[in-house]
Amino acid sequence: MRIGIVNASSRFSRERGAAIEAWFAAHVTDGSVEAVIHPASYAEHGHFGGDDASRAAAFVEYANDPGVDAVWFARGGYGSCRIAGAVLPQLTGAAREKRYLGYSDAGTLLAGMYKAGFAQVAHGPMASDAVRDPAAARRALDWLTSGDPASWEPSLHDDPRPAAAFNLSILDALVGTELEPDLSGHVLMLEEVSEPLYRVDRMMFHLTGQASIRRVAGIRLGRVSEVVANDPDFGLTAEEIVRDWCGRTGIPYLGAADIGHDADNKVVPFGPRPA
Repeated sequence: MRIGIVNASSRFSRERGAAIEAWFAAHVTDGSVEAVIHPASYAEHGHFGGDDASRAAAFVEYANDPGVDAVWFARGGYGSCRIAGAVLPQLTGAAREKRYLGYSDAGTLLAGMYKAGFAQVAHGPMASDAVRDPAAARRALDWLTSGDPASWEPSLHDDPRPAAAFNLSILDALVGTELEPDLSGHVLMLEEVSEPLYRVDRMMFHLTGQASIRRVAGIRLGRVSEVVANDPDFGLTAEEIVRDWCGRTGIPYLGAADIGHDADNKVVPFGPRPA
C-alpha cells in the first residue's frame, strides 16, 4: 500500500519529512506500507509550504493518482482554505476511492470533500505526529490502511449517529461558505488549541448562532489545550463555555470527546460508521 503525504498548509521542513520516513523504516519493516512525501511539500512561499498553485497541484496529483491508496496530510497551520476551491473540482473518481486523514487546518479540505460526497475522510493524527508519538502514528496508519475501528474516538462505538470533528477555529471560519458540509443529525466534536477563553466563547456564540449548526444531533467537546491566559481571568472553563452556548441555543451537550491537538488524538471518520 502507498500512502501519499502532502502539505496543504504552512511550511514543512525536510528534517520533519526525514523523521517521518525514518519512523516508517523503523516501524513498518515488512514493506506492506510505503509512505511517499510529495516533493512540493518542502517548498516555501512566505508563511506557506509553497504557493497556492503548487500546494493545490500536489494535492490533486496524489488524490487522483490510482497508484496512491490513501492521502495523509503532512501538517496543519494555515493555508488549505486558499486552495480548496481550486482543488475540489479537479478531483476524479480515483480520488473518491481513497481515505484522507488530518486535523487542524486540514479540516477545511476534509469539510469540502465530505460536502462533495467523499465517503472516507477523517479527523485524526497527521504525518507530523509520527515523529511526536509512535502510538498516534500507529493509530493513523491503522485507519489509513484498513479503517480499523480500534483507532476511533471511543463514543463512536456506542453511538450509531453520523459524526464529524473539527478544530473550533476552522469550523467557525467555514460556516456560511461554499465548503460548509451539511451536519444535520451529526454528533459534532470540537477541539481547540492556543486560544484565550474569551475567543473560545466568541466562536461558540457565532457557531451556535448558525441555523445549520443548530441542526446537529449534539456537540461533544475534545481537549482545549495550551490556553492563552486571560487578564482578568475569564471565569469559565472551556467546558462551561460550550455547555452554556449549547444550553442557550438548544443544542444537546453530549459530553467529552477524546480528540485534541495532542498525541492522544483519536480518529473520527466523517458520516456514519460502516455496518
